[in-house]
Amino acid sequence: MGISGDGTVTVEVRDAPGRRSAHRRVPVSGLSKVPEVTALFWVVKILTTGMGETASDYLGRVLGPVPAGALGLGGFLVLLTLQFRAERYRPWIYWSAIVMVSVFGTMAADVFHVVAGIPYAVSTVAFSAILAAVLFAWNASERSLSIHSIRTRRREVYYWATVLATFALGTAVGDLTAGTLRLGYLSSGLLFAAAIAVPALAGGLGRLNEVAAFWAAYILTRPLGASFADWMGAPAAHGGLGWGTGPVTLALLLPILALIGYLAASRRDTPRS
Repeated sequence: MGISGDGTVTVEVRDAPGRRSAHRRVPVSGLSKVPEVTALFWVVKILTTGMGETASDYLGRVLGPVPAGALGLGGFLVLLTLQFRAERYRPWIYWSAIVMVSVFGTMAADVFHVVAGIPYAVSTVAFSAILAAVLFAWNASERSLSIHSIRTRRREVYYWATVLATFALGTAVGDLTAGTLRLGYLSSGLLFAAAIAVPALAGGLGRLNEVAAFWAAYILTRPLGASFADWMGAPAAHGGLGWGTGPVTLALLLPILALIGYLAASRRDTPRS
């Protein structure tokens, strides 16, 4: 007996002695596919957003937009396939998938602006509408947006569609504030650091629904991490520290690998069920 993709299982039912048995599909809760939300969850999440930003820029410059995009899409599909095939939360698989979503989400947002010539203000509105549509469909279908309920294939699909939309939206918003609004990378990073404190405090004080607070903070981690990573990697002429996107990518990758290794070994963020 196995759990199907929609979170149901087929069972044999006999209504009365001598009657032919019937098969019915009943819902069943599987194992959680996402980590517990701890302080380290937010640390790793912000580091991956920054690394995804600079890795995307580095690959685009070295390989060119099309080969880099193909590489990002391929890595994204491979890691997401592994995540879907995993029977429960596996730190290395989950966070590697998040890294590739970060890289590919950045590329997707950049394509709208660099290749298609769409202004960041327009792409911000477009990605906001896409994210709202995904969340609306998820809530209408499952009656819950809580990440603690990611125990069926359908909810997992909604979850990763939401994650991808938040990365694309966050990239567009970060570029909008830094470039179009001329705040620069450092000022944008400080702005988003202040903004992310709002849902964190509101959720902690009970003034904002826990699920709403989580997703609001989750969306803001993208422009927060990306703005500071851009600030470190961009040349001084563009308001950055001039470290280069390659070195910044490596500098962020090392603590990410160390933290994932720690989480895998300690199981501190592994759900109990």
